[in-house]
Amino acid sequence: MKRLILVRHAKSDWPEETEDFDRPLADKGLQDAMNMSRFLKNNDISIEYFVSSPAVRALNTCKIFNQAYQLDCSTNEKLYNPSERNFESVIYDLDDNLSSVAIFSHNNGISNFANSISEDIFHFPTCGVAGFEVDCESWSEFDGAKKKLLFFYEPGKI
Repeated sequence: MKRLILVRHAKSDWPEETEDFDRPLADKGLQDAMNMSRFLKNNDISIEYFVSSPAVRALNTCKIFNQAYQLDCSTNEKLYNPSERNFESVIYDLDDNLSSVAIFSHNNGISNFANSISEDIFHFPTCGVAGFEVDCESWSEFDGAKKKLLFFYEPGKI
């Protein structure tokens, strides 16, 4: 059994003369990411590894979560402006020794991907987190595996 946790980056700012990729987190985003990561850790949400979009706002969200978890983290360009297939490609490459992985990415891709693997239709707010149980032994079996939504948390509701 595997556990996949999807995290949309926290609220970002868009200063003048800043490219989309380089957008920083807003103060609200920094606070939401700190609160959400502590909430997950305090509620015993086990995570063994983080994979993030390399975009500044997603990677900084990941780094804030890592203050609570102290894990190895990698980036993958496929998670910036992702399609559903991009998520699957990243998942297939995960080490099978990992049973619980969090992926940090962006909308609309992360909402579309979550809805493609779940009956529960939802739209990720910034710093929204969804956890799925995936009935497989290897991440390479992800596509055909049964998936079950375990939780969906929004920063304003924790």
